[in-house]
Amino acid sequence: MSTLTPKVLVVDDDTDLLALLSMRLEAAGYTVETATSAEIALSKLDVSRPQLIITDMRMSGMDGMALFEQIHRAMPTLPVIILTAHGSIPDAVAATQQGVFGYLAKPFDSKILLTQVAQAIALSPQIEADSEHANAAWRSTIITQSAAMEDVLNKAHLVAMGDASVLIHGESGTGKELLAQAIHQASPRRRRPFVAINCAAIPEQLLESELFGHVKGAFTGAVRDHKGLFQAAEGGTLLLDEIGDMPALLQVKLLRVLQERQVRPVGATQPIPVDVRIISATHRDLHAEVAAGNFREDLYYRLHVVALTIPALAQRREDVPLLANHFAHTLADKYHKTINGYAPEAMALLVNAAWPGNVRQLMNVVEQCVVLSTTPLITTALVLDALHKTEDQLTSFEDARKQFERTYLVCVLKIAGGNVTQAAKLAQRNRTEFYKLLQRHNLDPSVFK
Repeated sequence: MSTLTPKVLVVDDDTDLLALLSMRLEAAGYTVETATSAEIALSKLDVSRPQLIITDMRMSGMDGMALFEQIHRAMPTLPVIILTAHGSIPDAVAATQQGVFGYLAKPFDSKILLTQVAQAIALSPQIEADSEHANAAWRSTIITQSAAMEDVLNKAHLVAMGDASVLIHGESGTGKELLAQAIHQASPRRRRPFVAINCAAIPEQLLESELFGHVKGAFTGAVRDHKGLFQAAEGGTLLLDEIGDMPALLQVKLLRVLQERQVRPVGATQPIPVDVRIISATHRDLHAEVAAGNFREDLYYRLHVVALTIPALAQRREDVPLLANHFAHTLADKYHKTINGYAPEAMALLVNAAWPGNVRQLMNVVEQCVVLSTTPLITTALVLDALHKTEDQLTSFEDARKQFERTYLVCVLKIAGGNVTQAAKLAQRNRTEFYKLLQRHNLDPSVFK
């Protein structure tokens, strides 16, 4: 599978330095994007993710450290190098303690610059060519245009190549099982079974038998030998969903299985070797559960070799139109309806809803709208009814408008490929007014070309 030439985003309000850095990096074989402010840099990250960011510390508007903090919250694996004047070196050193990859004092030595860049790129996930990565079969069930979600998927693709245990954090309805399936599909185990069990949905007295199996006569009703899910997943992947709800006694037995790589069915005298990759998932804070004595610390560290956190839908609102349209088309086929889209106000409601139930709740809301719709366009009234909207769920009008405007503008610019005239037509706004909207949200249309 082909990979892109490593891409570096350079951020500096000094255009001369920007040109010099670009020239040095391009001569070394890197693809370079530039931004003259932190705000423009963040707009560029709405479109695609580089493998490294180099930013000046002191800039008008948002400074380099504030830019790093925003990037680090959304994309913690993306390395950042900060350029700093000699007098600001103590600030830069402090920044490295907060997670900045490195710093360079100005004027910088080109050899030191290229050495640091090469080291950072080597640690950054290798991003596949955009079209291949976005449409790859392993992640085809996960629909997103969110930079935060893409960061999770990049990490998932990296971890899939090995056999380390993975712990997926995320609120209910964010798609933890879909991510586990994607990891399995990207792994060398993809031709073997993927088996999932919800540890919270099965009574404690049955869970042990479901996981480890039982032999005939082990208990009343055990009329034949039964293979557990560990054996059913042999050679493949076992997802232990809602692992935080596993009873304490079973936690002990699961730890033994993970340590010894063998299971003992209920009532059996001999253990059975198993070769299974473990992925666990939870909506709970397992670290807090360990501190409270509800979850074994030794099991926690066995499961927590690699941790992935799926952002809540409210943290990736740019995905709401994409998901809402996908669900509408899929469900329209299911219910033999003709659905062409949403009224603009209806989509605005969806984008700005609270979404405590995340993607699962969004799908349920869209399903109700599709079932009850009598026109090809899903109306505002249908969405309001499906959301059961109450006053305490509403954000302020101003905040809702700003959030919707920015998400909408990003979507329209992506569709129009950065062509402002075409984007303004799609938004049914004149070009001058559309430019003002872009300026208000610090969006640079050239980023989307």
